Amino acid sequence: MLSRVANAIYWLNRYIERAENVARFIDANYHLTLDIPESADDQWQPLINTTGDHELFKDLYGEATRENAIEFLAFDRNNFNSIYSCVRAARENARSIREYISSEMWEQLNTFYLMMNTAARESSLDLPHQFFVDIMNASHTFIGITESTMTHGEGWNFGRLGRMLERADKTSRIVDVKYFILLPSVDYVGSPYDNILWAALLRSASAFEMYRKRFGRIDPQNIIDFLLLNRDFPRSIHFCLATAMKAMNLITGSEQGTYANKAEQELGRLMAEFQYASLDEIFDRGLHEYLDNTQLRINEVGNAIHKVFFNMDVDT
Repeated sequence: MLSRVANAIYWLNRYIERAENVARFIDANYHLTLDIPESADDQWQPLINTTGDHELFKDLYGEATRENAIEFLAFDRNNFNSIYSCVRAARENARSIREYISSEMWEQLNTFYLMMNTAARESSLDLPHQFFVDIMNASHTFIGITESTMTHGEGWNFGRLGRMLERADKTSRIVDVKYFILLPSVDYVGSPYDNILWAALLRSASAFEMYRKRFGRIDPQNIIDFLLLNRDFPRSIHFCLATAMKAMNLITGSEQGTYANKAEQELGRLMAEFQYASLDEIFDRGLHEYLDNTQLRINEVGNAIHKVFFNMDVDT
């Protein structure tokens, strides 16, 4: 497969996953401001900070109000990580490889893009929650169509690799936001407000129902275990890394537990750490430090993938 095509498929899937997860961030934060209204004014700047685009936001908007934050994260064309920018970039990648993807995939991306264009022209969002649910559903639909209509070969595996790395990164950020940034005060720990925040965290990862079926009551340690180390839940970091590793092995032809290049080695090492990690070790190290290191390592894997597979437009 041409590296140009592999690169487009990889980023097409990363952008769709990123758009969905930004919608999750905003929706979870929006509900927190409704559930804990006295802290509403303090909840939006931390959300901007977690995206890594706080300097750009400060230059463009200054104060982090609800309206400014939603505009910046959802619609701002100057923000390359906004939902609109991600959907537009995904569509451009798809347009450049129309002959390699199914017509159904292209039609769903166009529908998604038109939905974002329509919303961007509106002066306000009357039903913010429903809008962000629509974004998540559009992403789910695209993934389902991809699974059902695209040949499960090399290109499909590059798409799955990109999607799983993006999802692992964003799950780590969702947990980090709640545990170290969104909690307004240490006085909230163990209070009913704390339970509200943990439940919002689970809902932001579409994990609330599956968590309750597995553990029942809200318990912070069980939630961390479920979102970081669970082997079966499709948004847990361990599951995402293991699935990305399978996709990488199928691309390179390497046997499980071996590697053919730097990207495969780095991903395998990170996946193995999650495979054998324990909650006690994570908390001893510090949850924030552990998640921060995970995000850095995922970025390193992404850089290695670019160097190994996408640097030259030749057959791979």
